[in-house]
Amino acid sequence: MMMKKLLLSVAITALSAGVAQAKNIGLAMSLFDDNFLTVLRHNIQDHAKTLDGVNVQAEDAQSDISRQQSQVENFIASGVDGIIIMLVDADSGPAISATAARAGVPLVFVNMAPTGIDKLPPNQAWIGSDEIQAGTLQAQEVCRRLGGKGDAVILMGQLGTTGQRGRTKAVHDVLATDECKGIKILDEQSGNWMRTPGIDITTNWITSGLKPAAVIANNDEMALGAIQALKGARVPLESVVIAGVDATRDGLLAVQNGELDLTVFQNARQQGISALDAVLKLANGESVERENFIPFELVTSDNLQDYLKRN
Repeated sequence: MMMKKLLLSVAITALSAGVAQAKNIGLAMSLFDDNFLTVLRHNIQDHAKTLDGVNVQAEDAQSDISRQQSQVENFIASGVDGIIIMLVDADSGPAISATAARAGVPLVFVNMAPTGIDKLPPNQAWIGSDEIQAGTLQAQEVCRRLGGKGDAVILMGQLGTTGQRGRTKAVHDVLATDECKGIKILDEQSGNWMRTPGIDITTNWITSGLKPAAVIANNDEMALGAIQALKGARVPLESVVIAGVDATRDGLLAVQNGELDLTVFQNARQQGISALDAVLKLANGESVERENFIPFELVTSDNLQDYLKRN
């Protein structure tokens, strides 16, 4: 009888330990309907499936700041062990950071860095890539292909996002250098990261008489929209250098088809895996570096095959 009680006690202790180790993570995404963000979300969820006792619940903010704030509050109220968030807007980061800090819930920002990242508390971190690097790699290659001379237009992402700010600033900085100052920026407009606005804006440029030698887009989706607009207007694609960022599957196929000249690989898989690993460490009381950078990489037809294998 004593032996049975001892075995039962051991079994209960082991079961309790298993429950204690289980982790429920809330994943607050700015938008589900975006190619790159879909890959990012799926990699977080797929990584969770390889870990015992880890459950990830994802919510779509549909690009609504207040909706995302409410989702974070709901996660906290439901008792999650940690939260991963891809912000709708960088400037909403401090408020969300404060909400999680008051509740004592670990928080990891993924991809988009919040404004005031240097003020994050110890149980919060950011996993992502340097947007300045993305715009720099992109603009330098565009400059090289144009020989430092020509007219360009810029398709920007959603205004206020770190991607839009960093990538656009880097393009301006590169084109202001001695080697590239012969390239004039005719116009820049926000296409909100989406393909259809990329089509519409580029069509309007063409209709108004602009003849850019380069279309520099903050992401692949808008670049693909520009390609459709140029083809619709019967502008020879070989006469325009078209550049994107993210190296999405569609973007890489466009490079393979000779339509997109270049893109910049953003490692969604590594960002996703690292974000989940980081929030689990924080939930276990371990320390994580406040800022964690995953490098961007230039992709052209020369090295395309290496990246097609990753997608």
